[in-house]
Amino acid sequence: MPTPDESASASLCNYLAARRFDDFPPEVRRAARRGVLDWIGCALAGSDHPSLQPLLKVLTRVSGRPVATVFGNKQKLGPMEASTANGYMGHVLDFYDTHLGGTILHTSSPVLAALLALADTQPLSGRDFLTGYICGFEAGIRCGQASPRHHAGGWHLTGTLGCLAAGVATGVALRLDARQLNHALGIAATQAAGMQQNRGTMCKYLHAGKAASGGLLAGLLAEEGFDSALDIIDGPQGFSRIYSDTAAPEALLSELGVRWEITRNGYKPYASAAVLHTIVDALRDIHLAAHAAGVPITAASVDTIALRLSPYAMSIAGVRAPETGMQSKFSVFHTAAVALLDGDGGMVQYGDERVRNPVVLALRDKVQVSIVDAFRKEQCEATVVIAGKSYQATIEHASGTADNPLSDEGLALKFFANAERVVGRDYAQRISDLVNKLETLPDMAELTRLCA
Repeated sequence: MPTPDESASASLCNYLAARRFDDFPPEVRRAARRGVLDWIGCALAGSDHPSLQPLLKVLTRVSGRPVATVFGNKQKLGPMEASTANGYMGHVLDFYDTHLGGTILHTSSPVLAALLALADTQPLSGRDFLTGYICGFEAGIRCGQASPRHHAGGWHLTGTLGCLAAGVATGVALRLDARQLNHALGIAATQAAGMQQNRGTMCKYLHAGKAASGGLLAGLLAEEGFDSALDIIDGPQGFSRIYSDTAAPEALLSELGVRWEITRNGYKPYASAAVLHTIVDALRDIHLAAHAAGVPITAASVDTIALRLSPYAMSIAGVRAPETGMQSKFSVFHTAAVALLDGDGGMVQYGDERVRNPVVLALRDKVQVSIVDAFRKEQCEATVVIAGKSYQATIEHASGTADNPLSDEGLALKFFANAERVVGRDYAQRISDLVNKLETLPDMAELTRLCA
């Protein structure tokens, strides 16, 4: 707990600044390695996304000294620009990690994009890298828990909390002292931005990139003596007071060092908003049952698709008639249609072509949604009538969540599927091998070179 003359923000930074890799139990280290492998695969898969090209063109034009790797593009940019690009590409497919423990946050895109750009500017050991990742993750989630109504205010948490997380991660990786780390948190917080109104547009993914570069800047500035308010989260005009209409500063320190938030991280098996995964699971089960019975799924054979969902799912993904692949990632109606038709929710199902497919459009119009206030975010019931026969599926916890996690084998399969088509099987295997022994690396640049 903070001393009488110390803020909760300062106490959090005091604790995190003192952490070293040997302090973490094995399950925390394992969770960190899983997060790194998953995010690198997502970033490589997003490295050729068409929407990245205008961003890369501008970043190249304004770039500083080209020393930092741009994933999958055989290109280097200045560290701020590379972290922006890599943060964007790690987020653009909506295939990233998701923490659902009181704060819904996709922490890894901003944090790892910042840390990997840092690793290309100076020697950074795997142990310091992982320590920064774990501590930045912890700070981002706890700042969100201290601001309970932050998301309800329309902020996109990957842009706001992600910047805070990246700032702390950079500061810890740089081994800043407690006061400097407190300043890094404050410098990041004053840059925090990102609006949910931009969901379904390129700007939504820019939030992750800007959070990464803002966090990197925060850590580097703090190292040079740049300062900020020390009570930046819990102060009377701090983050939790102005970014949320309620504040819970005690969450910054609750069970600190006992509960490590990275162990409650989730990993997406599908390339869409996390709240849609329970729908994909349910409709996939029905798809398989219908095919096993020899019943074809067509626009004519499907009579109704009835879903029972949490109110949160519709608040995030209620787009009725998406016009682009990006918008479809936030549509309950599109997701139900493609999951029933294809039995999947991968990148193909959320592409522009699938949005225009006439069978998908016909099925989308047959989706009926009922809201159940008591349902959790990852809970769903589906009833589909096909050729006069009713099929039902109930999902209590969506695949990939902390309560229904992806296995190490499942995570590896996802990584190789994402990474191989960009860097090839050999490089993908070498990346995987290095991540599995990341704490032994004397210099993280060995890893970033493989991701180019």
